[in-house]
Amino acid sequence: MTRSIAKVCCIIGLTALVAGCQMDSRQQILAMDKSQVALRSVQTRAFDTNDVTLTVRTVIATLQDLGFTVDKVDNTLGLVTATKAGNFLLKMTVTVRPRGDSQVVVRASAQRNIKAVSDAIPYQQFFDSLSQALFLEAHDVT
Repeated sequence: MTRSIAKVCCIIGLTALVAGCQMDSRQQILAMDKSQVALRSVQTRAFDTNDVTLTVRTVIATLQDLGFTVDKVDNTLGLVTATKAGNFLLKMTVTVRPRGDSQVVVRASAQRNIKAVSDAIPYQQFFDSLSQALFLEAHDVT
């Protein structure tokens, strides 16, 4: 009888402990939304050009300069996919779309061994290189 009471008390205690540590669904969604917004800000840049085609070509050249092999290009959609092999497989998908009359928005999404990359470093490397390439292209420096 004493064991049964001890088991019941233990189960009730564990249930209360677990329930106390969990966030409600609203808190979980807000936390997830904040992390998604932070990731999207790392993945996205706006550039002061309205030439989507030139930007797509520059994205291709930038990816190749970073050691990627371009797998697919869709100029109509402004979509470029590329992979980079090494200790792991890194896949980058980049979209280019117009924003207003004077800007394009470039968004990069990376996967490492089929897992989404949330680390900012690969995105920073890509956008740093792309920014330099677009600057050079805009000023006719080759």
